[in-house]
Amino acid sequence: MIEDMEEKYDGIITYKIGEVAKRADVNKETVRYYEKRELIPKPDRRRSGYRIFTQQHIDQITFIKRAQELGFTLSEIKELLELRVDENTSCSEIKTEAQQKYQDAVQKINDLQRIKETLTALIDSCSEDSPVGDCPILEALEGKNKTGKQLRT
Repeated sequence: MIEDMEEKYDGIITYKIGEVAKRADVNKETVRYYEKRELIPKPDRRRSGYRIFTQQHIDQITFIKRAQELGFTLSEIKELLELRVDENTSCSEIKTEAQQKYQDAVQKINDLQRIKETLTALIDSCSEDSPVGDCPILEALEGKNKTGKQLRT
């Protein structure tokens, strides 16, 4: 079996988990977590028990991190990775996933804009000299004024 492993990886650069983590700019726990979540292929093990990682693992971890930067969840990334290896997948399916993520981002931006506008109005309505009992920010959070009643319940 050990000879088979040596043959399998003959001419291929292999890495230990620390090297993979460093090259992919993540920590070792992240690599283990991705392995546990089956986001990266399960690495073979040396006789010593050390995992045998290859450039494919590093590339896949880098893909995951880039997708996360675009707002994809790990579940969505797993789906993208599965689509990637499915020969029946077309680019339009990937485009659909990206369009949905875009719509999610637009909604989040709109929500953040609404929050920004509400906070600006609350801050502007606050007279720093008023007693805490008359604080419009607290009244809004308690739902006691117009702004507060417009906030989500």
